[in-house]
This record gives sequence, structure tokens and C-alpha cells, in this order.
Amino acid sequence: MSKLIVPQGYAPTLGLYQTQEAIGLIKAEFQKQLSAALNLKRVTAPLFVDPTTGLNDDLNGVERPVAFDIPALGIDAQVVHSLAKWKRYALYRYGFPAGEGLYTDMNAIRRDEEPDNLHSIYVDQWDWEKVITSAIRSRDTLKLTVQLIAKAVCSTLEALKKQFPAVTLTLSPEVYFVTTQELEDQYPELSPRERENACLREHPTAFIMEIGGKLRSGQRHDGRAPDYDDWKLNGDLMFWNPVLECAFELSSMGIRVDAESLKSQLAEAGCEERASLPFHKMVADGTLPLTMGGGIGQSRLCMLLLGKAHIGEVQSSLWDEETRAGCEKAGIPLL
Repeated sequence: MSKLIVPQGYAPTLGLYQTQEAIGLIKAEFQKQLSAALNLKRVTAPLFVDPTTGLNDDLNGVERPVAFDIPALGIDAQVVHSLAKWKRYALYRYGFPAGEGLYTDMNAIRRDEEPDNLHSIYVDQWDWEKVITSAIRSRDTLKLTVQLIAKAVCSTLEALKKQFPAVTLTLSPEVYFVTTQELEDQYPELSPRERENACLREHPTAFIMEIGGKLRSGQRHDGRAPDYDDWKLNGDLMFWNPVLECAFELSSMGIRVDAESLKSQLAEAGCEERASLPFHKMVADGTLPLTMGGGIGQSRLCMLLLGKAHIGEVQSSLWDEETRAGCEKAGIPLL
């Protein structure tokens, strides 16, 4: 069923060919900005993993991974939902020292996603991860990193506008930090999404912190798997989207679980059985380094910077017939 939103008077700023050129510029420039800001090196990452390792991201715990058998190996495999856990293992395996990290192109299929203007069953991200020490495993480190990413986004926008003057978007690199509990206290009558919209209308660049655990109301702001982010040291980086007039999530990120937070979050989520998986054992016994990391949507970034109304304008995916017909009627060119 279509959930298409058509902004009144919408017309693409750039034509189809210019859009393709601009996408190339955005991806090249942002990778350069991000790797320099966070001291990251590019690595090659898997499209699928062995589910018995515990390396796949379980997202909210209800999404079904795309799975297939590999007769030659005698095992089943799962297409990754994200690389949240794999990246931490890779940092250990490759011997990255504290203060250095990696980034990679992550492509995923999320079969249970509900497609709309912002969501697709095809996901493309820059997944990044960085080794930290216990001395800087703190909210201050998280905030500093968020500010660096926001500045990289804004620098990429300025490079884009130099080559494509028709792009007139402005973004603020100044990040407003707020916790999910503070938002609930401020807007108790609103839903979590409505709270984000209210916040971003006032603060056009914001980082919504502490996602995953229950709020004082007994509700959760949003779901998070219990075994990668520390729910007290994570969040979503959002920008106000002037085309769709809504809060626009660009990145989910955080400082990763240590042995203590892993144990408590698995218990809270009722997933204690995961503690026996290889990845989780390596967190619990301290084999894996302390890290922080996140995913930054590639199509999301292109959509925001280019002022597109639908994510299908910057990526090729599958859409229901009602959406395709609605976009064609509204002059929204899906790739």
C-alpha cells in the first residue's frame, strides 16, 4: 500500500543526468570528509555472513534477514542488515590501534521494511567503526564525533553547491543535543516521531540521544538491538528536511556495548541466549576492543542535499504500482 507524500509544488532541482553526476560528487566528497575527520581507512566488507557467528545486526529483533543455502560449503548464509557487529570484529582482526578506524560501503536488503518517501527495501550506507579507550568511553566523545560528522555533511553540501549552483539548501553544522527522556518530558502528548519533528523545527540539526531503553512512561522512543550500541551512549543524527517538512534521520550511531552493558541489555530485551554466540563471548571476555561507530545513509544524504522528495530519485529499488503511478503523476522521477 502506497504511503507516498507529494510536497505541494514540488519539482526536482536537477534533471536526471545532472542528478547522477551530483550523486557521484556527493559520495566521493563525503567519503573524503568523513575519513579525514574521524581518521578512518576504507576496507572491504561482506554482503552476507554466517548466522551462527552472531555477526548479523538484528535491528529491532523482528525483521527477517534474507537467507540462502550455500551447497558447496554446507551452510546457510544471511544477507547483512548492517555491519554493526562485523566492523568491531574486523577492527580486532586487522589490529587497528586506538584512535583509528575503518569505513566501508554497506549494501543490505531489508525485506520487511515498509517503503515510503524515506524508506526502501534496499539500504546503502557508509558503515564506520573506530577503536576507543576506556578513558574516553563517554558522552563527551560521542558528542564530539557527532559534531565532526555534521561538519562533514555541511562541507560536502558546500562542495556540491559550487558545482551545481541550482542547489540552494542550507544546513547548520551546530548540533543540538537532547535525550529521548527530555523529549518525552517536553512533549508528553506527542508520539516519538512527532517529538522529533517538533524538536527539529526549532533546532534544524539535532542529535537525539539514548535510544533503546524504556522511558519513564514505560515506552521506548525507538527500537535498538541490545548487543551493539550502549543505549545510554547512542543516538540519531537528524536534519530538518525542508522539502518534506519533517525530521530527517541521516545516521544512527553510538559507543558500543562493553561487557557490563551487553549483559544488562540482553537481560532487558529477553535475549540472554545470545550471550553464548561467538561475537558476544568476545565482547564479554574483553577480546574485542572498545569501539564506537555508526551507519550513514548514502541515498539519504543524496536525497537531503539534492532536495529530493523521494528516496527512489537517488537509488534504484522496487516500488508498488500505486507509488510508481503516483510519482509519475506528480513529476517525481524514480530511478
